[in-house]
Amino acid sequence: MLLAIDMGNTQTALGLFDGDVLVRSWRMPTDRTFTSDEIHVRLDGYFRMCDMKLSSVDAVAFAGVVPELTREWFTVARRLSTSVVVIGADTEGVTKIHARNPEEIGADRIANAVGAEKLYGAPSIVVDFGTATNIDVVDPQGYYIGGAIAPGIRISADALAARAARLASIPLEAPAHMIGRTTAEAMQVGIVVGGAAMVEGLIKRIRNELGAPHCHVIATGGLAGVIAGSTDVFDAMDAQLTLKGISEIYRRMS
Repeated sequence: MLLAIDMGNTQTALGLFDGDVLVRSWRMPTDRTFTSDEIHVRLDGYFRMCDMKLSSVDAVAFAGVVPELTREWFTVARRLSTSVVVIGADTEGVTKIHARNPEEIGADRIANAVGAEKLYGAPSIVVDFGTATNIDVVDPQGYYIGGAIAPGIRISADALAARAARLASIPLEAPAHMIGRTTAEAMQVGIVVGGAAMVEGLIKRIRNELGAPHCHVIATGGLAGVIAGSTDVFDAMDAQLTLKGISEIYRRMS
């Protein structure tokens, strides 16, 4: 079975695939102090929790955006399997990219584009709600061509609470009203509904520039569910899209 790993800045998503089928998935914090031994112990614990053995992994595909942790994860991957694929320069032969500086593109964005093209077709737009809000664009020919990067809604909320003395941290959830009746509601309107409105505006402009008003829009990422209730711009919600894209890239490499 294939263990797909999507190491983001805040969380690391793990997916166990049997062929094209996602059998299990887990999330763990992305802790820059983790050693390969600590990562290995955590993985073993997740598998034991599901009455599975870590030895069932015979291949690993890895996408990461935190350089100081990549070596630790690669060490673990080599312990688990001799079949290890790292998304990026090693996989450029099986991914379709038309971007000015391909070496700058995050591995997760490449996986999102591949997953979107395979599962939803082209053209398509992926909005990945994580530490940052990433918008990834796949053109009508199936090529990743670029997108947009904005601060994630949790970063925005934390920054507002840290810089404004009278504005405390709030739950990230859709407000009951568009006119906040309390300070907390007002912040939720600004952060959550404001985040949805930003995405709507960017998607409209991207569609116009792409010349594809009816392209699919897919939401993914750990915070996608927070925004989804405040907009109807998404055609699909796929929390595991990045992992599915990683799995598809591995399949093309093997």
